[in-house]
Amino acid sequence: MKIMFSAGEASGDLHGARLAEGVKRIAPESEMFGFGGAQMAAAGVRLVADCAAYSVMGVWEVVTNLSRILSLLNLLTEAMKREKPDLLVLIDYPDFNWRLAKRAKALGVRVFSYIPPSAWAWRKGRAKSCAKLADEFVAIFPFELPVYQAAGANISFVGNPLVDTVHPSMTESEARAFFGVPENSYPILLLPGSRKQEISLVFPAMLQGARRIAEEKPDAVFYLPVAQGMDQARMERMAAEAGVKVTFTREHTYDLMGVAQLALATSGTVVMEAALMGLPSIVLYRLSPVSYFIGRLLVHVKYFSLPNILLDEMVQPELLQDEANPTRIFAEARRFWAEPEHGSAVRARLKDACALLGAPGSSERVAQRIVAAAGGKA
Repeated sequence: MKIMFSAGEASGDLHGARLAEGVKRIAPESEMFGFGGAQMAAAGVRLVADCAAYSVMGVWEVVTNLSRILSLLNLLTEAMKREKPDLLVLIDYPDFNWRLAKRAKALGVRVFSYIPPSAWAWRKGRAKSCAKLADEFVAIFPFELPVYQAAGANISFVGNPLVDTVHPSMTESEARAFFGVPENSYPILLLPGSRKQEISLVFPAMLQGARRIAEEKPDAVFYLPVAQGMDQARMERMAAEAGVKVTFTREHTYDLMGVAQLALATSGTVVMEAALMGLPSIVLYRLSPVSYFIGRLLVHVKYFSLPNILLDEMVQPELLQDEANPTRIFAEARRFWAEPEHGSAVRARLKDACALLGAPGSSERVAQRIVAAAGGKA
């Protein structure tokens, strides 16, 4: 059995690695190759191209990188022709992956979509076009299903992989000692995202907000977990220029979340991870002016952070574009220490949001479906 994967970002690399590990357990003889990153390679996927070189954010950024993306598309198409996989597994990265899906369909390769395009939020017509290309879909959030079901897609929700992976490895006292969190301090995490555009567009506002907090709350201490692909040296320079003392860390991020009181976070999966650790976030999001203008025309959603979307409720604050400024960040942060009942209420609702992610073991269940779709036994 031969399975081709296509995962275009760091998060997709992580999801792909979990699926590949599951496939290997279920069908040890299977051969896996495709487009992914270091974690997928470690899980046994032979890389045709490394996704670390192709991560871009925003409509305008994709347009300006179009020639490189088209070259990658041709490279993977040639790999499909040469290797003749039994199944192509698409993991997120929609603007690229569904172009690849069209070529797979033309070559007679079955297509399996994990984390399909966000048709529930924008470009709902994509659900119909995607349903014609993919033989099976698996979503990681329950709110994704209705628009695809209406389009006739074979789609299911079998849980979210974060339920299995987001948990502490230390006790709270061990974590405080490991990170050197001072007694009687108020630890705050800065979670700016890993993309270069996020660091450029969101991190400066985040730092100015942190500076405002530090000026009025002397016991606040700031930590920034450095993820793969993040430019720590650049962020250290930016923090120094902003006059904010930040401790950069590289290990046990979930343990750090477990001892923190609050996070300033760029919208994304990390906000859901924080919620699973009981950590409230002030969620920030900024795009380039062109991408934001296009996005306003195309995207129609009430909320943009995952816990709020799951609950269909503004549980924790969301600051978009110009609202992501030091004054608003400080005002929202202050509520968590000035109004203890506010923080308690937010944490309680975050538990409710996490309960909607399903039972543990989702990656194994998806791997079983992949093996079955590729023609093996699950």
